[in-house]
Amino acid sequence: MNQTYDVIGIGNAIVDVISPAPDTFLDQMGIEKGIMQLIERERAELLYASMSERVEAPGGSVANTLAGIGALGLSTAFIGKVKDDALGRFYAQTMEASGTAFPYPPQAVDLPTSRSMIFVSPDGERSMNTYLGAGADISSSEVPDMFDGGGLLFLEGYLFDKPEGKTAFAEAAAKMKAAGGRSAITLSDPFCADRHRDDFLRLIADGMDIAIGNAAEWTTLYETDDLDRAIGKAAEVCDVVVCTRSGEDVWVRSGDTRLTAPVTPTQVVDATGAGDQFAAGFLYGVASGRDLETAARMGVVCAHEVIGHFGPRPQENVAALFAAHGLT
Repeated sequence: MNQTYDVIGIGNAIVDVISPAPDTFLDQMGIEKGIMQLIERERAELLYASMSERVEAPGGSVANTLAGIGALGLSTAFIGKVKDDALGRFYAQTMEASGTAFPYPPQAVDLPTSRSMIFVSPDGERSMNTYLGAGADISSSEVPDMFDGGGLLFLEGYLFDKPEGKTAFAEAAAKMKAAGGRSAITLSDPFCADRHRDDFLRLIADGMDIAIGNAAEWTTLYETDDLDRAIGKAAEVCDVVVCTRSGEDVWVRSGDTRLTAPVTPTQVVDATGAGDQFAAGFLYGVASGRDLETAARMGVVCAHEVIGHFGPRPQENVAALFAAHGLT
């Protein structure tokens, strides 16, 4: 594959199915508010049937981030796996149409395309119920040789829920390093950090140049209530460590350097994609040669934009928002 990309992502190719829902509905359906829960196929079908005002969009954490980066003008590619079914074809076509290359066409596999039923509460919190279908089965043998141009590789912790994904991550990161590029990971979710603590700690220390997580993810990963201590331990082994803090200033650590990016409190319409779009702005800044403080501020602008509307991807011209905030 001769085409080179600025940012390449590997993750679960998931169709997001988003619907508004009151807290009473969450209680009735036994849905824990504000987190991602893995569910089985039967449960997925039940929740899908119960959704009103459904909005479907190609999703998955890394795919959402790549969409944000691509909208800012960098070339992106997403390595993900979908079944050759209606949702899988929709996913592949929509990703390509949005400007992100999708190297693997829909596959003739047994499991259906992955999907996440996302219920958005009146306060903007999103409760994700994810069925790991075909998307979670990507393996190292399915990662194409497309790292010769270097660039930035972005990985998501959710893919660690299948052993094949762990191997794919490690090999892709090694290929990117050999090509002179850098690799970044998002921790994805506190429960994900808890499930795969040893693998995450090893990968952050040995294979990642950048690690991004929120406060709950970092304290869970390092099994401490002291956030500063958790970030400090990560910074001992990883070049750049980023911590988002749910409406409070973002922390960035690089060696002994400590940076903050201010966050202005705002009304949350839908928190879906806030972390994904923070990562988009931050990684765009890094990939385009900005300093870490500017990159973090770009991430804040992207997150602020996406929480102001329904859906996990930007709707405004984010480059214009950067300019309005003096970010050039």
